[in-house]
Amino acid sequence: MNKNDNKCYGYLSRINTPDDLKNLTYDELGILAEEIRLFLLDTVSKTGGHIASNLGVVELTLALHKVLNAPLDKIIWDVGHQTYVHKILTGRKDSFESLRQFGGIAGFPKTQESEYDIFNTGHSSTSVSAALGMARARDLNREDYTVAAVIGDGALSGGMALEALNDAGISRTNLLVILNDNGMSIAPNVGGLSRYLSRLRIRPFYYKTRESMQAFFDSLPNSGRRLRKFLHKVKSSVKSMFIPSMFFEDLGFRYFGPIDGHDIKEMVRVFEQGKTMKGPVLVHVVTVKGKGYKFAEENPGIYHGVAPFVIESGQVVNSRNKNYSGVFGKKMCELAKQDNKIIAITAAMTDGTGLTQFRELYPKRFFDVGIAEQHAVTLAAGLAMGGAKPVVAIYSTFLQRAYDQILHDVALQNLKVVFAIDRAGVVGDDGETHQGIYDISFLYTIPNMTILSPASPNELKNMLDYAIFEHQGPVAVRYPKGSGHEFDGSDTPIEFGKGMVLKEGTSVTLIGVGKVMNNIFEAAQLLESEGISCEIINPRFLRPADDELILKSAGKTNKVVVVQDVIQEGGFGAYVTGLINNARIGAYTKVIGLPDKGIEHGKTELIYKKYGLDPQGIKAAIIKEFYTNN
Repeated sequence: MNKNDNKCYGYLSRINTPDDLKNLTYDELGILAEEIRLFLLDTVSKTGGHIASNLGVVELTLALHKVLNAPLDKIIWDVGHQTYVHKILTGRKDSFESLRQFGGIAGFPKTQESEYDIFNTGHSSTSVSAALGMARARDLNREDYTVAAVIGDGALSGGMALEALNDAGISRTNLLVILNDNGMSIAPNVGGLSRYLSRLRIRPFYYKTRESMQAFFDSLPNSGRRLRKFLHKVKSSVKSMFIPSMFFEDLGFRYFGPIDGHDIKEMVRVFEQGKTMKGPVLVHVVTVKGKGYKFAEENPGIYHGVAPFVIESGQVVNSRNKNYSGVFGKKMCELAKQDNKIIAITAAMTDGTGLTQFRELYPKRFFDVGIAEQHAVTLAAGLAMGGAKPVVAIYSTFLQRAYDQILHDVALQNLKVVFAIDRAGVVGDDGETHQGIYDISFLYTIPNMTILSPASPNELKNMLDYAIFEHQGPVAVRYPKGSGHEFDGSDTPIEFGKGMVLKEGTSVTLIGVGKVMNNIFEAAQLLESEGISCEIINPRFLRPADDELILKSAGKTNKVVVVQDVIQEGGFGAYVTGLINNARIGAYTKVIGLPDKGIEHGKTELIYKKYGLDPQGIKAAIIKEFYTNN
């Protein structure tokens, strides 16, 4: 927040730590909530980010910080994209305009950024496990503080969350779980648990009745034990009549809710009660995603993770029809029209993976399994075993969660499953938990796995044709976020294990993986201005690689450079290096990639520049490696 803007935010300008909330009245907190919403809209409309989820948790975050004493008390936010309000309240509002910008505030919790960020959370369904671990460590150390996990109803569709609830329920460990129920993850939630929560939301009468009955039971004298026992059975019968199975209570939690997630006073009352109870407590809070901004309320999926937008009209700069995800979605619809065995599967990413139209055209051949990547992959294995042609569309960063299923259920059985890996490589603003920079390395360890990487949108379409109609066995087609450039030859049909030369040269061979191909062409121009003739290869197949093509070029230039916007270790670059070394043809190799560590958030171009993947960086690395005496 700029100092000149303080007058626009009377209460917010005075909030620097959560302690500043303690003495505010509920009326003042209500005004503060509206100021925070205005501040969020003003900031995120310029930077882009996760606006809908954060508009929905304003009152919830205020209530939590009013009741708890952070950072002594620990708050773990599931997924983490819902922490903007938390960051504003914990000393970061004055630098909030740097949100998701290179060198600025992260869009997710980062322990390195603030003592109030207790645990890094970028993937879903992890908060209860982490919170239970912290609570058990607290008890072992004989310390006294509250541990709270804030988890969305969408995250409950992830198996890890259910595993953690199962463990926590029998633990007798003091733990506060707040279920933020807005009926959404990124897309509307699916599955039986979502339906169960829907039933809970529409039965508030039961909970009011339960509280009244409990107060009556507590008022009875000890001599009325028989009457108390009889009335407890009546209470259980009432519960069974209104709610067939109290899932959370059956697991071992004390359950409160559902309560209005925009009523600060009610949440404070319940949170105060919950944190003093023995054992695990779950508070079910119902919120509205996008609360207070009509465009986000009406279309929360669009405003989940959004580019900069115009506040007054809600207009978003969106080139999905031209980008890789849009190309994928359109091509899938075309292929599905040709073959009724084609099935599309995604994990709560229908819009993000470009499958919205597919879902509308072929609803019986589309499966959104919720935030459950492991299930998505094994579901695909079962479909393939039954003769279907499943295509599993998942972001690279989330596919990591299903490694065992890819290996055990798909690859070892050599099943025909197509993995459409979106957001491969550097994705930019979401930062280290979302960069798709590990997929090639871990897929390279999986038997029977073929890996393709298109250098242009047209090539993606051709690879999908090949993967679905020609290839036998598991195949991964990995493609980047955003738009791409076309090259001569991109329409050349795909032939198993074959790459192609895009430009002839004699001094050095440049091999580019996917999105970096445009930078390689620019680097080649820079090098050739200094008399260095560059040969450029588009490998197309990363596994199996075109050994013959690579060795032929290496023998001609004696210098081979692989450029990839993934980690240097393992994978394609390492394979090319080993191939050339084992051939003993006297050629030198260099791999230009990313270090084996978390890559921070920021525009992709800035990250490329920092790590030498921009044209100037590629040129400089080649000059230093091969043309400088040192």
